[in-house]
Amino acid sequence: MTDTAISTGTDESVADFTMRARAWLAENMPRIDPDNPPFSVRAEEKSWERARHLQKRLYQGGFAGICFPRAYGGLGLDQAYQKAFNAECRCYEMPLILNTPSFTICGATILDMGSEEQKRARISAAIRGDEVLCQLLSEPSGGSDLAGVLTRADRVGDKWIINGAKTWSTSAFAADYGLMLARTDWTVPKHEGLTMFLVPLNAAGITMRRITEVNGNEEFCEEFFDGLELGDDAVVGAVNDGWTVATRQLHHERRAVGGGSEFASGTGAENANEMPPDHVGLAAATGQLDDPLVQNLAGRALVRRTVKSQLIDHVSASIANGSLPPNAGTLIRLFHAETTELEIDTALAISGTAGVVDEGSGLLDIGVRYLSRQTGSLGGGSSEMARNVIGERVLGFPREAAADRGMPFNQVKRGRT
Repeated sequence: MTDTAISTGTDESVADFTMRARAWLAENMPRIDPDNPPFSVRAEEKSWERARHLQKRLYQGGFAGICFPRAYGGLGLDQAYQKAFNAECRCYEMPLILNTPSFTICGATILDMGSEEQKRARISAAIRGDEVLCQLLSEPSGGSDLAGVLTRADRVGDKWIINGAKTWSTSAFAADYGLMLARTDWTVPKHEGLTMFLVPLNAAGITMRRITEVNGNEEFCEEFFDGLELGDDAVVGAVNDGWTVATRQLHHERRAVGGGSEFASGTGAENANEMPPDHVGLAAATGQLDDPLVQNLAGRALVRRTVKSQLIDHVSASIANGSLPPNAGTLIRLFHAETTELEIDTALAISGTAGVVDEGSGLLDIGVRYLSRQTGSLGGGSSEMARNVIGERVLGFPREAAADRGMPFNQVKRGRT
């Protein structure tokens, strides 16, 4: 394997880039069967160690961070190059679990909103495979109201002292830094008193625990902050302007969840739980291949999958050329969630009892996947919130009424008060 990173000039055509990528992949990356790819278990440390190793290979070969600027360790190329690379690497093992949230959400947000030092340090380290980034947004009492953050950051001397808790942090146990939203001013309306911080997760004052989901997975974490000290260099954006950063972060998350981010490298599902069900294979395995009802169910799911792919291309291109606003990425996120639920529901309907009772057919995994079918409807904000965003910020409908709008946050009633 080449030991030094290849410098890719922006004058290289997509065709030439593709040919070079094809030759390099064949020589340097592990080959796989794209129809039966290996899947990473995001809850296991060894999956992240493997991903970091593969990312380092990509960086050394000059094919990491294709759409990130050259100043921060990327190649500074447009999405056409990334798409060409994705097509070429389909038959090779790739560090797909690093895409979300490290590159497509956190890396992209730091690129848009971070300081020059944060960009050079954190984005470069992630592209090299040295660091993983995560989000620290949701809170135990927050629900879908991200702006209702209770984690507090108090100014003491030249330090920020953080106290509070976060939850449902995707793969935080494997991360080195997290983007954390905290409240820095309680005397102004809730959206105006927030600040985003870039937190080193090995710092004193942080206790992290894994969350066991209903399907037995332990990918998500909860974090408790007790006197965590941060300096001004940890602030992303401006003090008390964290909502601007969070809004941009949610934009990237919705695009990432839907599959429309230019910063995702490689193609395919990140793990087995994201692999689209093989409805035709299920029909054959259960002896229903000629059943008109099953054919209709499978056909409907396959059509939705095709439309989703075309929607991603259309919305991404429209945002890029300005014919749709950036918030239109929520269309991808919402359609992805509904398509995923339909596909899993269809798979369980075809599997029947074999999907919920272990009959030795190997179809029990369908039932296990059904237990977490709605995760796509929660990532990047709930689907209900996504519909609000589409209605208000894409279609221009009147904003939904809010009793606490314009009210200082320390006067907002919470819980039973």
